[in-house]
Amino acid sequence: MANRRTLKRDMNYVFGDIIEAAYLHQITHPDEDPSKSEKVVDEAISDFDELIGKMNQKDIENKKQHFRGIEKEFEVKAKVLVEKINAL
Repeated sequence: MANRRTLKRDMNYVFGDIIEAAYLHQITHPDEDPSKSEKVVDEAISDFDELIGKMNQKDIENKKQHFRGIEKEFEVKAKVLVEKINAL
């Protein structure tokens, strides 16, 4: 299991790259509707906020299991967002 700081950093980088890819798509395809890529950006921001909120919870009984669950959820959410960007 990665430590807490590394996991937060990884989440920040991955969600940042997803947001950057969505904005690059907007710039390179100005004729397409920008609301689709903005929806992906909004979803990335809300997923990031949700996961950071789960990481900052204080009343956790089994920390190792809790953070493994967050890692798995992070991977799933990131893959879904990447698939949405690829579908644009």
